[in-house]
Amino acid sequence: MINSELPSYLEQEDRVAERFKKLKEREVILEVKDLYKKFPTPKGEITALKEINFKTHRREFVCVIGPSGCGKSTLIRILAGLESPTQGQVLLDGKPKSEPGPDRGMVFQGYTLFPWLTIKKNVMFGLQMKGMTNVDAESEAMQWVDLVGLSKFAESYPHQLSGGMKQRVAIARALANQPRILLMDEPFGALDPQTRLKMQTNLLEIWRNIDITVLFITHDLDEAIFLADRILVLKANPGEVEELIEVSVPRPRSPEQFLSPEFLATKKRLEELIHPEGEEDDEGFQLIRMTNVGDDVE
Repeated sequence: MINSELPSYLEQEDRVAERFKKLKEREVILEVKDLYKKFPTPKGEITALKEINFKTHRREFVCVIGPSGCGKSTLIRILAGLESPTQGQVLLDGKPKSEPGPDRGMVFQGYTLFPWLTIKKNVMFGLQMKGMTNVDAESEAMQWVDLVGLSKFAESYPHQLSGGMKQRVAIARALANQPRILLMDEPFGALDPQTRLKMQTNLLEIWRNIDITVLFITHDLDEAIFLADRILVLKANPGEVEELIEVSVPRPRSPEQFLSPEFLATKKRLEELIHPEGEEDDEGFQLIRMTNVGDDVE
């Protein structure tokens, strides 16, 4: 199917439109209000984020995408309380948040597991820090280890696991504290394509079965469309909200939908926003020919 035959990315089947209607009736978990982030540099102040405003509803899955330098990771670090905004507020359940807390789980691209602890004890760690007894922490942790399908590896150490399995442990550890929202900063970016798709499918299955809201940073357009209810698109220099797109691809999602008209129409719109026609590449370079063998390879 060529682009001229694609439907508008705004078109929604009745079942999709009804789902969004119900989603918007749920309570707001996260609200970002007039958020700015500025950094001092030797050449003057740089605005990384400018006037960021959006809301995320209970059990919604929101992806954030944008070109390099748009401030995606800065935004999620502010939401997690790891950085402070220059201006504006982050509200969780209507209450301002400025420091890290168990109400926000965080999963990074790096696995950030304790290498000297078993998988079970990695997941137990946060529970023990909250004051839970070892017996209760172990019982609770094993429920989450089982949820991510790693019960057989509970006594293994991180170095004995594959990359995908390590990230499943990181997700279990983040969810064990039962946060209100799960923040994920390109968690599957280092995985090979096959493992990445498997992890995306596993994450959707986990999300469907527990009461969790997810905000997921990614640079991968297919990943954003496959996972998200809505996609927050940022533009760069400074990072501003360009559009908040409702994904018209029906749920439940499957890899077969990657070639559906709704999927391709949404991807086309994202490509238009992130790589506008006629945009010059600021990072372009000129190649110097270093060979002269008498013929051309193309």
